[in-house]
Amino acid sequence: MKQYMKGTAKMKNEENFETKLKNLETIVSELEKGDLSLEESLKKFEEGIKTSKECNKFLEDAEKKITIILQENGEISEEPFSVDN
Repeated sequence: MKQYMKGTAKMKNEENFETKLKNLETIVSELEKGDLSLEESLKKFEEGIKTSKECNKFLEDAEKKITIILQENGEISEEPFSVDN
């Protein structure tokens, strides 16, 4: 049961990243259109910066997990990332 719950939590993290990334793309699109007032643009810009930092945190955490996985005998071996198994 715990293993299932861990997988579910992992999926929620991935969903959160995907949701935040999609939100960031929407914000950028809205800003690029140029239809917003200065005040609305500033609010969207602030929201975009916050969302960008949150996405970056997800990516940093993922990089740390990869580093831990690759760590052997106290040393880190650099290996190219591949999705092929």
